[in-house]
Amino acid sequence: MVDKAAARLYNKYLRPRADITAGQGPWRLRGKVMAKEKRVEQITDMEVDFAQWYTDICRKAELVEYASVKGFTILRPYGYAIWENMQRIMDAEFKKTGHVNVAMPVLIPESLLKKEGELVNGFAPEVAWVTMGGSEQLEERLAFRPTSETMFCDHWSRVLHSYRELPMLYNQWCSVIRWEKTTRPFLRSREFWWQEGHTIHETAEEAQAETEQQLNCYADFFEKVLAIPVVRGRKTDKEKFAGAEATYTVECMMKDRKALQGATSHYFGDKFSRAYNVTFTGRDNKLQYPFQTSWGSTTRMIGAVIMAHGDNNGLVLPPHVAPIQAVVVPVAQHKPGVLEKANELYETLKAAGVRVTLDDSDNSLGWKCAQYEMKGVPLRVEIGPKDMENGVCMAVRRDNGEKISIVIDELAARVPELLEQVQQGLYEKAKKNLDEHIYAAHSIEEAKELQEKNGGFIKTMWCGEEACELKMKEQAGMSSRCIPFHQEKLDEVCACCGKPARHMIFWGVAY
Repeated sequence: MVDKAAARLYNKYLRPRADITAGQGPWRLRGKVMAKEKRVEQITDMEVDFAQWYTDICRKAELVEYASVKGFTILRPYGYAIWENMQRIMDAEFKKTGHVNVAMPVLIPESLLKKEGELVNGFAPEVAWVTMGGSEQLEERLAFRPTSETMFCDHWSRVLHSYRELPMLYNQWCSVIRWEKTTRPFLRSREFWWQEGHTIHETAEEAQAETEQQLNCYADFFEKVLAIPVVRGRKTDKEKFAGAEATYTVECMMKDRKALQGATSHYFGDKFSRAYNVTFTGRDNKLQYPFQTSWGSTTRMIGAVIMAHGDNNGLVLPPHVAPIQAVVVPVAQHKPGVLEKANELYETLKAAGVRVTLDDSDNSLGWKCAQYEMKGVPLRVEIGPKDMENGVCMAVRRDNGEKISIVIDELAARVPELLEQVQQGLYEKAKKNLDEHIYAAHSIEEAKELQEKNGGFIKTMWCGEEACELKMKEQAGMSSRCIPFHQEKLDEVCACCGKPARHMIFWGVAY
């Protein structure tokens, strides 16, 4: 039974450090065991309703709010700050490989969109149209961009002349509109923010190399920055991007063991160049068509971070993208010298390059602890009268609740080290979740049973026929995730039809 006196102290949020040791197990107060309680009751437990838990975090952590137009969301300052950090890191990586940023119009003439049949057919159900300009009917409908291949091709058809101008390596940061029927913050909404890279090249080999390079760039970003392990592979023809010759993907696993497509990179060949009459004078002095790629990642990555790392107390942010990496919280701040010392710690961390804030508000210690846990701040640094006497402060890790006593004079060196430990700890935990939930199956029946029992990725051999892909979806409820680059030979025959197998493929239930 929980000790009532201990529970009262805990509920008032007495300092959970010198007397209270928080770990993965129960809370302890002076040796007495008490149940580990949630600090934020407004969040539904993920074990009860994962979808509601996710939505609760999106709103309670002040990442998004619903807009007055159905299916649209407002990216609030804290959510946008996460996106800004993602943008900053990715943009720097793109520029290392020679890419430059451009801005294309948000509206696309209908005639232009229709020039490449596969693309317009693929996006037709999701396109939103402008038909009026002020009070006048437009002569031609204008599409809000669902993607920008057409605009880039139209531009290139006017400015490209010679092979000497190639490659053209462009990237655009913008929002797009796709009229989704079912929406969920970050994962699927009618407007979302993204980057879309578009490049053209002199040869097919160069374009293919670009496609693979950008896929690896995404994979590195997910693993090294977002602390989310991925499976790299190629999409089936059924699942590839409309108009592409090949689509490559990084696939992630969330805490509920569902799949999430992280980012994709597409090789188009010269199909779009021909459709939009994009030509250049080649080395042989003849007109040629360039080879094209596109690749993109979106604010869906914020949803991936929530579902890969979050817990029942809120967000758990990887330090590399956290808007606030550490918060300094004074304890008993009404006592002499505490606020002044807390401010010194803040200035020390700020000078060390840590994204830090000081909470010297008159809110209770308990409120502050709950608030910064909800927002996923990687480290909480506490300082009180006893700490000051001993020349130390206390750092609390958000990812596992571990408490570390730090000599104040060593704070500037120790906090960056701890942030890297949090980053690595999040990756290792997510990698364990992925590795332990990949299962091999040899028939549709076995694949279905494994998915219903365990979730996760189910790997089987596959003949390569779309009929078997559809059969797996119909009978086992799973879509193909990718044909992984790392191939294994699980069987000689396809798990769906018994014909000779061509690939090992990953299946899963996806967002």
